[in-house]
Amino acid sequence: MKLIDLSQPLYDRSPNCPVHPPVRSTILKDHPECGWRVEYLTLSNHSGSHVDAPLHKIAGGASLDEMALERFVGPALIADVRGLPPSGPITKELLSSKLKHSVKGTIVLLASGWGQKRAHTHEWLYDSPFLAPDAARWLVENGVNGVGIDHYSIGGMRDSINPVVHEILLGAGVWIVEELRLSDEALAVPRPCKFWALPINLKGHTGAFCRPVIEVG
Repeated sequence: MKLIDLSQPLYDRSPNCPVHPPVRSTILKDHPECGWRVEYLTLSNHSGSHVDAPLHKIAGGASLDEMALERFVGPALIADVRGLPPSGPITKELLSSKLKHSVKGTIVLLASGWGQKRAHTHEWLYDSPFLAPDAARWLVENGVNGVGIDHYSIGGMRDSINPVVHEILLGAGVWIVEELRLSDEALAVPRPCKFWALPINLKGHTGAFCRPVIEVG
């Protein structure tokens, strides 16, 4: 078995959503004085590669630990929508044209190319392509299990769109995985492929860090 890593690394001052606290990693104890090295982390649980549970946007929705762990593993379809301009919408028409299989019960991963742009730049922070509300509704209507994207926000940074997209997906119980890095190797894998995004067990939380991978072989 081989695993293709789709995660984005977390490290001190790594790029993240600008409305969240900066990612900080400092050494709490170190060699040789203490005989151990231990780091101290300060960051949002929605930093780096992470999953969103319904409670993230839906009052009274399921928290992460209330979701079956099996839901975060399953067949995945990758929609290659690279080539969109900054702030370009991933519409229903575009998405349906890129997906040649039934999406029912699958995890749909959106490859915008922004995973490779990850940096402290205005373009990456504010101008990513985003899933349009009509496409989010289409995915829900067609019975997807989860949806992912290679950026920290599936709905972009517009207050008129981002909350709506999250409400459509999470309100229907469709979980979200954000901050993927969909490499050329991942895009070359036959589809559907087996995808894993097991979140850390944070009780009562709205989301958690995960290590997303594609299983091959």
